[in-house]
Amino acid sequence: MTREEFKKVLDRQRYSYKIKGDKIVITDDGIVWLNSLETLPPGVVFKNGEGVWMKSLEILPPGVEFKNGGDVDLGSLETLPPDVKFNNGGDVQMNSLETISPDVEFNNSGSVRLVSLVGGWFKDWPGNIEGIDSKRLLNLMISKGIFER
Repeated sequence: MTREEFKKVLDRQRYSYKIKGDKIVITDDGIVWLNSLETLPPGVVFKNGEGVWMKSLEILPPGVEFKNGGDVDLGSLETLPPDVKFNNGGDVQMNSLETISPDVEFNNSGSVRLVSLVGGWFKDWPGNIEGIDSKRLLNLMISKGIFER
């Protein structure tokens, strides 16, 4: 998807956004529902007030950032490109994810759901170590290439 096509989608759905250099920064106050999109252009920053729902997204290009105030749902996504950072204010749900690059980071406020990789929420995974934050363990495992195939 090109930047122009994506801006047309945002305009059609009346989501507010700003252009900052090569980034499209979504600044809407509410939830961003983009469930029918299968791709995004590079350099999209979700800085909206609530969740981001992209259940049909199959490709997440480099440079996409999640700084939104709520959950992120990427139900159909199978791989995460390098350098993706989740700094959102809620959970991250990825039911179909099969591989994670070693420099992906989960710094979100909520939990992480990885159905295809660990069978559900990572915080409930039986391999967690008591006394160690589950996301800290997840980020360490990702950095060591455990989920890279």
